[in-house]
Amino acid sequence: MLHRSGRAVSAAGKGSGGKRGNAAKPGAAGRRSESDGSARTVSGGAGLRDYTAYTLGARERLLSIALFAGVLFAVGMLFYKLWFLALLLTLPALKAPGIWRTNRIKRQRTLLKLHFKQALYSLSSSMSAGRSVENAFREAAKDLELLYPGGNSDMIRELNVISTRLEYGEPIEAALLDFGRRSQIDDIDNFIDVFVTCKRTGGDLIEVVRRTSTVIGEKMEIQQDISVMIAQKKFESNILLGTPFIFIVFINASAPEFMAPLYGSAAGIALATVGLALIFLSAWLMNRITNIQI
Repeated sequence: MLHRSGRAVSAAGKGSGGKRGNAAKPGAAGRRSESDGSARTVSGGAGLRDYTAYTLGARERLLSIALFAGVLFAVGMLFYKLWFLALLLTLPALKAPGIWRTNRIKRQRTLLKLHFKQALYSLSSSMSAGRSVENAFREAAKDLELLYPGGNSDMIRELNVISTRLEYGEPIEAALLDFGRRSQIDDIDNFIDVFVTCKRTGGDLIEVVRRTSTVIGEKMEIQQDISVMIAQKKFESNILLGTPFIFIVFINASAPEFMAPLYGSAAGIALATVGLALIFLSAWLMNRITNIQI
């Protein structure tokens, strides 16, 4: 009986060894190591996007500097018609990567808030229909994929990460708190705090999610209305800032002799410098006035 069982064990070992030999092919091994690596990344929270930071690549850095420098050089040639003064005016373009990075962070956080509102509505409807919390997050990711085809939404990736963490046995509270820590958006933090508290205390999770999603959704809609009004004022201010440049181009094209005394003389350069400084000061003031934190 022992000999028979020993032969069975050795045969099973050979069979499993044969299967492991087949699975040790480069493609399968690569897939297995890739899945193990993604599991470690998800469980450890490393490698996930931090929405308060953005790393510019070399191409983006050079592109931002080139764009800002090109605009400033054109402005300098328009006001001075002296290439060395126009080149001197391009020095502030070295700060362009910082401005570019700030705009990119603001854009990705705005999109994340917008898609989070859609995810809240999907979570509320799924849980009201009787689905579990885990299935509700999976359905929310599928619903967002229908709204935003291609899967390029950050919120879709975050929902998939949360679902994957749940599959690996991680508590949903830890997954949500990690998402809130990386996003640092008030509306997301408020929802997570309410959700985690209700989950731990055993409250009516469905009703809490429904009411919270409604309140946060209405708040976001008000913020979007305010953002639209601010964007209209910013557009109007940009038109006002562009008017002097259009006026100078028009005069140079229609009556160049009228603008000739301003070019090449010390007094003309001084007047052009003062006018350009006032335009830049107006742009700075308009940006400060319209930069309203909602």
